[in-house]
Amino acid sequence: MRSWLVATMMLLLAGCQPLVDMRHNGEGKVLNAVGYASISEQRGRTDEEKRTRAMRASKLDAYRELTEQVYGMRVSARAGMEDQALGIETTDGSADGIIRGAEVVRSYPVGDNYVTEMKLDLNKMEMMKGYGEVYHVPASQDLLF
Repeated sequence: MRSWLVATMMLLLAGCQPLVDMRHNGEGKVLNAVGYASISEQRGRTDEEKRTRAMRASKLDAYRELTEQVYGMRVSARAGMEDQALGIETTDGSADGIIRGAEVVRSYPVGDNYVTEMKLDLNKMEMMKGYGEVYHVPASQDLLF
């Protein structure tokens, strides 16, 4: 019984370790993220418009990656049984948070994709928390695009 308790505690403590390596840049800890977006899958009348949309989408994807690193990801899963057989399984994931002070390191096309590399100094983000107010943006809104 005691060895089972020790093993359980070791697993719980291992789960508390950070999953992302953070670099020290002399001032603080820095997170890195990379975002991707397909150019040909974007809406647009011209190739230039599609490329611009892919550039913006890859930046948003990099912000999403930073948000997951800083705040984690909420995962919801559900499984059902019918006649003692596994039925429908669903898994959803979401991340929510405010990222301030992130910087684009590089943004470039690779084949049919656009790639954006970003970095976030956590000390800078913490310092910027006091600036400006944060307003909740509803998840479902009418977009004017």
